Amino acid sequence: MQKRWSRILTLTLGIPLLLSLLVACGAGTTTTTTSTQATKTIKIGSDFPVSGKDESTGLPAQDGAQYAVDEANSQNFLPGYTFVLDHKDDVGPSGAHDSAVALKNYNDLIGDAEVAGVVGPINSSVAQAVMSTTNQAPIAMISPANSNDCLTQDTPSWECTGSNELVQKVRPTGKVTYFRTSTRDQYQGGALAEYAYKTLKYHSAFVIDDTETYGAGLAKNFIHTFHDVLGGTITNGTSTSIKVQNDYSNVLTTAASQHPDVIFFGGNDSTGGDTIREQMSKVSGLEKTPFMLGDGSKTSSFAKAIIPLAGGPVYGSALGVDVNSSQSSKAKTFLDGYKKKYGADAYGAYTGGGYDDTWILIQAIKAAIGKKAAPPADSNSSAQAKTFRQAVIDAIKQTSYDGATGHQSFDANGDTINKTVSIFTLGKVGVADGWKFLTAVTPSS
Repeated sequence: MQKRWSRILTLTLGIPLLLSLLVACGAGTTTTTTSTQATKTIKIGSDFPVSGKDESTGLPAQDGAQYAVDEANSQNFLPGYTFVLDHKDDVGPSGAHDSAVALKNYNDLIGDAEVAGVVGPINSSVAQAVMSTTNQAPIAMISPANSNDCLTQDTPSWECTGSNELVQKVRPTGKVTYFRTSTRDQYQGGALAEYAYKTLKYHSAFVIDDTETYGAGLAKNFIHTFHDVLGGTITNGTSTSIKVQNDYSNVLTTAASQHPDVIFFGGNDSTGGDTIREQMSKVSGLEKTPFMLGDGSKTSSFAKAIIPLAGGPVYGSALGVDVNSSQSSKAKTFLDGYKKKYGADAYGAYTGGGYDDTWILIQAIKAAIGKKAAPPADSNSSAQAKTFRQAVIDAIKQTSYDGATGHQSFDANGDTINKTVSIFTLGKVGVADGWKFLTAVTPSS
């Protein structure tokens, strides 16, 4: 009797087990289908200088973009899809950003139908080289750092005339496909000039630029506000343009003979910023002369190289709100998570912008799909990619986004409406990126 009950019990227990196995097999088929749907890929391209001389500028921006992608996936922000960051490095043989390398990167990204849009680049000269290609594709570009005014409009008149009339060249279709969350140089140059003249009481300046799109444009805007608007003196009359080199002793000796209150540099740390400031300490008369520069030199590598040298004060800028000093909950949540993942010293001038730009693109992709635009079935579906990418561009134009860098929306030219510029001075090595926040400026000119 006991054996019989044992058989019955075994059979009773076995039937549910068998059914569960059968259901599991069926569920496995369903799971495979669901998994296939859940892993349908939408790529976001990025193009930053993430190695060589520009690593401390570009890599933190790429990390910010990657953090946004990871966050979106962890939130299951777009059910049925997984976002993938296809990141490219635009550093060339010289060890710095290279327009030819960038153009190849953008063509490769355009050639992959699964890429819905691109975050980047950092440098305005790179943007100038690739914008006509992305405009004709079309594919959305959104940059956290490009600041040259002439990329999007033919004003101001003191900057965007003659060979600097770029809009028709970079926007051959006449349609806006390029966006940026970075404040334009008209406002960055103006903010730096106003801070130098009104706050620091510097009334004469010697100006140098690196000849690149960004550096030359920033120098022109600084001169316009400092001299034309405020009445300050440019001791060398106009900006002295010098391509990156190892020895700036001649121009610095000339500067010293003119006794300026400040030396202003338009350019990147990798195109002269580091070297000029290092060599100032070796030129008689410039040992204590203040040095001022824009966001292209506001990097951790510049801070590490220059802080130990002492000498005169150094002032730099960043485009938009300083995320580290922001009181918004969005900025604090982002910073806490980012620094936990990458480290406190991994934050750079464009980390918050890279993060916000990627989220703006992700939200635009979701909005496009919500309006029935179908993402490409695979990386070879070029016709479908063109239609979907245009839908993403259209969605970006409607952006109203509150992110780590504050509120972002775009005007008819694709420019951010946010004109805030943050001003910094050198701080301590190992504390944040080596720069200390001073104030936020919205220039009057």
